[in-house]
Amino acid sequence: MRCFLGLLAVFAVLFFSAPAWARMAATAVPVVQDDLAAEEEKEEIVDTPISYDMPFYAKEDAVVMGKVRTHITGEEDTLMDIARAYGLGYVALRAANSGVDAWAPLPGREMTIPAMRILPRAPQQGIVINLGEMRLFYFAGDGSVESFPIGIGREGLQTPTGTTKIIKKIVKPSWYPTDRMREEKPGLPERVRSGPSNPLGDYALYLGWPTFLIHGTNKPWGIGRRVSSGCIRMYPEDIKLLYARAMVDTKVTVVDQPVKLAFLEDGLYMQAHPTRTQSDALESDGLIPAELTDKEIPEELKTFIGKIITQHGGYDQEALDWDKVLEVLKARSGIPVKILGGQT
Repeated sequence: MRCFLGLLAVFAVLFFSAPAWARMAATAVPVVQDDLAAEEEKEEIVDTPISYDMPFYAKEDAVVMGKVRTHITGEEDTLMDIARAYGLGYVALRAANSGVDAWAPLPGREMTIPAMRILPRAPQQGIVINLGEMRLFYFAGDGSVESFPIGIGREGLQTPTGTTKIIKKIVKPSWYPTDRMREEKPGLPERVRSGPSNPLGDYALYLGWPTFLIHGTNKPWGIGRRVSSGCIRMYPEDIKLLYARAMVDTKVTVVDQPVKLAFLEDGLYMQAHPTRTQSDALESDGLIPAELTDKEIPEELKTFIGKIITQHGGYDQEALDWDKVLEVLKARSGIPVKILGGQT
């Protein structure tokens, strides 16, 4: 017994004197694999069909926000720490920094912070959620816009698209697991009160769609990933801000636009985010393997690009860099890239 306690004490000293990244790596199994998505490993991840027949922006719409930044890694940085500090989701940061070690990025490395965002093509009123980039946008009445990373529904439990509204707001909500959840996990109680075991966090916005909420989380590593049962998860600090801003009856529009395009001052820009299968590969391997990269430009996307060039006017479609378009699709880095310049 004394020998066992002695070994335990030595382990404790080594563990707690190790740098933070090493301690996280030692406990990586429950952190990386969200227990609410454990069954996800058993299911084949497939890409949902994407329509590129998107609406035009209104004349008064904003089309872009933010700018690309850089971060120099420190000795105790992890990608999850960096993502949260810059208001990013986990997959978004990995997509912009392919191949970087998630738990121990090389100290002194310059990392790209993909904080420049083309806004989704949707009515700029209230809350707009773009599943394709796993972000929520809040459009205030004064014309300003804020953006937050989110966690969304996993395979078989996808977050729906369409329009609804906030019907109720609750601080310290109780969580009532659905019948499906209790079948999957028989140990779940009928009700989980507010506290560290409650996956809803401290704030919840209830939507007109039954069982779908925008809420906080007790597992912030799930932000920027597809691990929920369909609800929209936010970092605790972000849902607190949104809860204060968004009132009951606020409109909520959900779209799925992994590829976005917009004319900026010097030309047409394109931003592409990973598909479901590519996101899954980024989570597990840190990069998109060659077999999952885009091999060609979808015809519907070509048609839409032609439409917006014609609608905008002043540019020659023949000058469009189609090689650059395919390059952006292959990379799926989430960083806007100019694909057409030189006004006529």
